[in-house]
Amino acid sequence: MEITLRHIDKRFGKVHANADISVTFSEGKIYGVLGENGAGKSTLMKILAGFQPADQGEIVVDGKPREARLHFGPTESIRSGIGMLQQDPLDIASFTVIEDFVYGSGARLTMGLREARKALKIQCQRFGFDLDQESPVSHLTIGQRQQLEIVRLLALGVRVLILDEPTTGISAEQKETLFSTLGLLAHQEGMTILLVSHKLEDVVALCDRVVVLRAGQVVGEREMPATTSELVKMMFAEELPPQSRQAVTLGKKRVALEDVALRGRRVSLEGLHLSLSSGEVVGLAGLDGSGQDLVLRAAAGVIRTARGRVTVDGRDMTGKSYRQFRQAGVAFAAAGRLEEGLIAGLTLTEHVALGMPGALVKWRAAEADTSERLQRFNVRGRPESQVQQLSGGNQQRFLMAIMPANLALLAVEQPTRGLDVDSARWVWTQILARRASGTAVLFSSPDLDEIIQYSDRVIVFFAGRFIELADLSGVSIDDLGHLIGGQFEQANHA
Repeated sequence: MEITLRHIDKRFGKVHANADISVTFSEGKIYGVLGENGAGKSTLMKILAGFQPADQGEIVVDGKPREARLHFGPTESIRSGIGMLQQDPLDIASFTVIEDFVYGSGARLTMGLREARKALKIQCQRFGFDLDQESPVSHLTIGQRQQLEIVRLLALGVRVLILDEPTTGISAEQKETLFSTLGLLAHQEGMTILLVSHKLEDVVALCDRVVVLRAGQVVGEREMPATTSELVKMMFAEELPPQSRQAVTLGKKRVALEDVALRGRRVSLEGLHLSLSSGEVVGLAGLDGSGQDLVLRAAAGVIRTARGRVTVDGRDMTGKSYRQFRQAGVAFAAAGRLEEGLIAGLTLTEHVALGMPGALVKWRAAEADTSERLQRFNVRGRPESQVQQLSGGNQQRFLMAIMPANLALLAVEQPTRGLDVDSARWVWTQILARRASGTAVLFSSPDLDEIIQYSDRVIVFFAGRFIELADLSGVSIDDLGHLIGGQFEQANHA
């Protein structure tokens, strides 16, 4: 199926998200759609997938044009063979996996349960995904929710598959299987695959051609192969120098977890001892759902321990609420920005107002404070913008902008999820600035390069087991990958 976008134009108020974009995606190819956060990639893909109308332009599907300003909706787009996996998958938390799979089948709601189970099983086997059909969607990790959405779209028979950051939260083996399958779908079955990704190594490994957007316009296209440096230069019009990480002298102990036991829906941890000192960065590595999410939330007071003690600056915080942890100088930033970090439907000013003291909100002061934060943290948005209208990168910037100052602990889950290279560097500049001022940092990431680059120590998790790597000087990415796969029988447990 060949897709041509002609003169696509879209504005959100004063923001010109797509400016007269024309591009063709041929069948049987895998395209990388690249650009910095806010470049207009997701907007363009949502227009193609029917999630929002353009202001003008047309979409030509196999020679049949339709006006892009007419809102056909995602159901009609799927019927025409176009489906999209968004960065935050669309699902219903109260449903089980099989219920969500059947419900998402649209016109096939009459599908029998036995038929649906068989279809889901077949699609999961194609990708090597392991989804418990009876598990509630609310119990799934972000990576598993993405997997469910991928297999649902393929079961619907889409011929153009748009993937927005599909490798977040899946293992190296699952990614290899996914890439192999996408290659077969494109090169042997003639599907058109559009990959929106900030992981340039994925683009280099998978794509046949790239289309690069900047400030809402197509600024370049090229056939692959290309190096990551060449792609960065196309995206930003210049090469980015390496980011330095200065040494910081560690100070007093800020946070400690002593003989802690944690209970999760899919994994439990026993006998965890972890302390973090002022100026220290500790990385948590492991396959999605291996236990690192529990540790982050326990250290920040989001969940309570089943056993053990949690202290912040020597104060016993065991069993206390997240609000009390915040008052003690602890902040948590979740990977699901709109699920746990920010509130869809609220404006940026209203988010800032929530953190202001007092029972009455001084709205002029809140708006002025918001404007200052947006400028200081380079957030592309306005005080009156609703937070869900921001791109993923700008949501992350705004989340950092509303974090309290002078923290004892900053706990961050996947701090660069869905961010371009420059935005990821910016986020780490902010985190390391807090580290330099005495904050202890605890973070998780599926990006092993990120774990190695920024951590002073690393704790690796696998199926409820864990090991601490106190000296990273001789640890390679391959070494860390093997440990994440559970190959640490000979090592000392944390």
